[in-house]
Amino acid sequence: EVQFVESGGGLVQAGGSLRLSCTASGFTQDDYAIGWFRQAPGEDREGVSCFSSYDGMTYYTGSVKGRFTISRDHAKNTVYLQMDRLRPDDTATYYCSLTWLLSEYWGQGTQVTVSS
Repeated sequence: EVQFVESGGGLVQAGGSLRLSCTASGFTQDDYAIGWFRQAPGEDREGVSCFSSYDGMTYYTGSVKGRFTISRDHAKNTVYLQMDRLRPDDTATYYCSLTWLLSEYWGQGTQVTVSS
């Protein structure tokens, strides 16, 4: 069974930083993609950033490029999202997501609120 432990959300002023972490278990680290989505109230869920083992690449949505950095600790099965220069429009619930063996798995979400 795939399980996640997410942490790191909170309230921060615009221009500040937060680091999200997600420790995933119950899967083998072959042919997977792991990363973060977010959903603001009244909005669709959007992909923020992910790491793909298929090509070894990291991906970012345009609005976070240059501000957010995804990283992994392979030994700990943990993925991090360092979020710098946060803006009010980054306010959302952030979800860790794993795609593995053609199935998608989701964490419980962690709230990020950026005040102006």
